[in-house]
Amino acid sequence: MNKPTFKSVPLVLALLGAGVLGGAGVEALHRTEPAHAALSSQVSQPFAQPHNPAQVMGAPPAPVTATVGTPDFVAITKRNGPAVVNISVVGTRKGVAMDSEDMFDPFGIFGQLQRHQQRNIPMRGLGSGFIVSPDGVILTNAHVVKDADEVTVKLTDRREFRAKVLGSDPKTDIAVLKINARNLPIVAIGSARELQPGEWVLAIGSPFGFENTVTAGVVSAKGRTLPDDSSVPFIQTDVAVNPGNSGGPLFNSRGEVVGINSQIYSQSGGYQGVSFAVPIDVASKVRDQIVAHGKASHARLGVTVQEVNQALADSFNLESPEGALVANVEKGSPADKAGLKTGDVIRRVDGQTIVASGDLSAIVSGDEPGQRVTLEVVRGGHRENIAATLGDAADKKATVASSDDQAAEKGKLGLALRPLEPREQREAGVSGLVVEQVSGPAARAGVQPGDVVTAVNGTPVTSIAQVKRAVEKSDKSIALLIVRDGEKIFVPVRVG
Repeated sequence: MNKPTFKSVPLVLALLGAGVLGGAGVEALHRTEPAHAALSSQVSQPFAQPHNPAQVMGAPPAPVTATVGTPDFVAITKRNGPAVVNISVVGTRKGVAMDSEDMFDPFGIFGQLQRHQQRNIPMRGLGSGFIVSPDGVILTNAHVVKDADEVTVKLTDRREFRAKVLGSDPKTDIAVLKINARNLPIVAIGSARELQPGEWVLAIGSPFGFENTVTAGVVSAKGRTLPDDSSVPFIQTDVAVNPGNSGGPLFNSRGEVVGINSQIYSQSGGYQGVSFAVPIDVASKVRDQIVAHGKASHARLGVTVQEVNQALADSFNLESPEGALVANVEKGSPADKAGLKTGDVIRRVDGQTIVASGDLSAIVSGDEPGQRVTLEVVRGGHRENIAATLGDAADKKATVASSDDQAAEKGKLGLALRPLEPREQREAGVSGLVVEQVSGPAARAGVQPGDVVTAVNGTPVTSIAQVKRAVEKSDKSIALLIVRDGEKIFVPVRVG
């Protein structure tokens, strides 16, 4: 039986990759009209929600009283449904197009394939959004309006407006739209901070073009870090989210927006019980920045960090496998100026606990450039507080290194090492020991010939004797800081 593989991507990418027409918010088609457009309009018309007169003046709906049992989903939908909108986009994106002659020679038998080139291919998409101010400010996902030349917003009363994209922030996947309208119904904004796993949540959106579709589930987890370029502490739910749901609101049991549905894990490109939403606290901060300045800014520390697994915790004598292990400090970065070092384990930022390495990026990214923060780090088994002034993420992106927890049998390290020659040191820009051969625990941990070992358990090494002494002192595992293709990463190797 094949082992399933999972990936986290914006729904548009998951679905297009699977050959399914649609995306979380964007549905790329190469024809004039989406295949489901007629069906969508015919089916959704009878179920269009009428406006609640109490909401027409733009007052936020009153929170629904929380219950011990199942929330009143009917009341939540009636009060907030009119403020949820359908978003359609028209645009172009780069792609490979075929000349008409190539249609008769798709395998290039007659040498026609050389005419293939990057061209602007028409694109149409569907998504969701919700109104946050009565004068027409709307929140949605950045990937919903990516590459859009024209954005149309459709309300539940069937009115349509051409929307202006005030700004888009790919890092958090948030975009802010504006339509020329007044006295619109708006949603009630809550906070994701009080959400608890197991709590009921409800989504409203336009999956597959079916407007104002309601789905419900529970919060599965909070603070999820996904393997993409974002630094968002996602809310994980089991709410059914499908193509067209992206950008739509996620409500708590009181009828307040706590998130924006954004991504899924999927093998098929469709819903499989694992959905992710951007916390409304993150989205609201980005919205305020875009409305005020036309763009969002994020802070950066200037370190490459990786997860602290049990093997690394044993190597650095940590009481628990928590924190962000600093694998590299960028020269001249805020971290470098503050005195952070490779091998430091960051455990807190301004009192906020760092459990997973992604927590660091989520916290720092949410701060303002120029803000001063206090980092609690473990260095050499001792805790220290370090003050740092954050930089601007627009200057240079911080990166997150990855490492797998590879189990190994008891035994020797399994490395044949030699010191770097002076010429090699100059070319690599580092000092250390080059791996000639690898076997046993080191091989199972992922060390490869050609890797350069620069430190063991955070202590720089330039001789084989230093490595041997470190191995002799370690009864469980050691952490090798290796340089591979110019990148640094700690690799835990079990030795006992």
